[in-house]
Amino acid sequence: MPEPSQDVERGRAAVPFGLAEVTGPSMVPTLHHGDQLVVRYGARVRPGDVIVLRHPFQQDLLVVKRAVGRREGGWWVLGDNAYAGGDSTDYGTVPDELILGTVRFRYRPRKRDQRSPLAALRWALSAARPVLADRSASRRLRAR
Repeated sequence: MPEPSQDVERGRAAVPFGLAEVTGPSMVPTLHHGDQLVVRYGARVRPGDVIVLRHPFQQDLLVVKRAVGRREGGWWVLGDNAYAGGDSTDYGTVPDELILGTVRFRYRPRKRDQRSPLAALRWALSAARPVLADRSASRRLRAR
């Protein structure tokens, strides 16, 4: 993921939107490895939003997770893939100052094996999508 400027970290981005790339499986099925994201820096976070944040223990590492809800000390964040880990179940709540922005849009690049006309059509219809807040994200917490 690209490094945000210091203005973004203070919550007043010089350019309110930026690009990021997903690496890893923690947000499958919503986001896949290689997806390109449009991030709105400094946006207000609501439960269910997909957000970009600094990892609480490795602050040079940016991660993408879903904000589930407010807790004492910050936001509880989870990946959509319950088996991937690397979320608040590992490191607890994330302080507000580590949250950089919300994901608004995703673009899924075309795979090399999508050569048939039908595969190309399916890709064209699903390649670019808005990333919407999933208000049911807290189901995972209740199920544990």
